[in-house]
Amino acid sequence: MHSQGGVTGPARQVQVMSDGSARKTFYKIGEVCQITDTQPYVLRFWESEFPQLAPKKSRTGQRVYRQRDVDLVLQIKRLLYQEGYTIAGARKKLGMGEGQGALDDLFEPVAAGEPERLPDPLRPLGSVLSSVTGRLEAILKVMDETDRRLKGRR
Repeated sequence: MHSQGGVTGPARQVQVMSDGSARKTFYKIGEVCQITDTQPYVLRFWESEFPQLAPKKSRTGQRVYRQRDVDLVLQIKRLLYQEGYTIAGARKKLGMGEGQGALDDLFEPVAAGEPERLPDPLRPLGSVLSSVTGRLEAILKVMDETDRRLKGRR
């Protein structure tokens, strides 16, 4: 492995591949966002939903992604955005099982079988918005109930 420009540290290490191209060993979150065309908050959320996506932390507390993490982010993005899988469906497709995401307890479980996908062609925008609105209302209800319980303990 070589260091770029004499700078050492995990985010600067590169591997020279057999075809002569350079491939870094570690990537910072900003670099992963550029490579995968995603936002940092999306990556952090996916880390909570996909247990296999677990970048290490550097001594300074920054997320440090390996190439396999970058590849997994690209795979998750393809399943969600191009193939129309839900998060639960993508988790199943990737062999991660059910019940491992941070938000799973807020929604009804999906029937067993083929991973959940949006119908083709995608549902009309009105029904998608209606579904999202209903789910957001359910989340707000849970949050309100939690607030009431916490205020009652004081």
